[in-house]
Amino acid sequence: MVEVIAHRGAAALEPENTLRGFRRAVELGADWTECDVHLTADGRLVVIHDETVDRTTDGTGAVGEMPLEQVRALDAGGGERVPTLQEVLQLVRGRIRLQVELKGEGVEEAALRAVESADMLGQVLFTSFHPERIRRVKDLEPAAEVAALTSDPADDTVRQALNCGAGSLHVHYRKLTWGLVEQAHEAGLLVGAWNPDAEPQWRAMLALGVDVLGTNRPDALLRMLGRL
Repeated sequence: MVEVIAHRGAAALEPENTLRGFRRAVELGADWTECDVHLTADGRLVVIHDETVDRTTDGTGAVGEMPLEQVRALDAGGGERVPTLQEVLQLVRGRIRLQVELKGEGVEEAALRAVESADMLGQVLFTSFHPERIRRVKDLEPAAEVAALTSDPADDTVRQALNCGAGSLHVHYRKLTWGLVEQAHEAGLLVGAWNPDAEPQWRAMLALGVDVLGTNRPDALLRMLGRL
């Protein structure tokens, strides 16, 4: 059965990357939820997608140039605050598995240590578009699970994923082909598609044989699958 990832906590239903969004993913019964992490100026891990706070909060500025206290003072939508990774881990622990996308520079070790401190290594998948980041996580902790992300697969995409220690490959759904799915499966990789948000797209991905579907509309996908 295909597994469902609630992207950024269920981003079409609640403010993205907020505790309210992650609670919604849990309530819906998704298999996974996904978040993004950056480091603040004072070295704290916050869950936010962009390098700046401009798009998703009522503030402006680069996350990496702001201390945690300044980031936390912002409204991330509906009165929600930008959460720390520790808060998200505490919320999802034992309730839903978490994918942590390593967005900012130098986040690998901090994210890994946060997950280890929460005793959640077996419940978290580290992902990145940057092969060196997931390779770094594997070098630090061989037992960590990592996945390669790509929006533009190349002839050597599967090989690169394997070289980084990835157990899965997640591809933008518009670039996913039957041939790539077959190649990845033959290499022992699971295949995920991100982030189709409508039924025709979901059905097309299921027909390709993907193992995981990420979406901003986990409610509608779960309903289509007869799980809601």
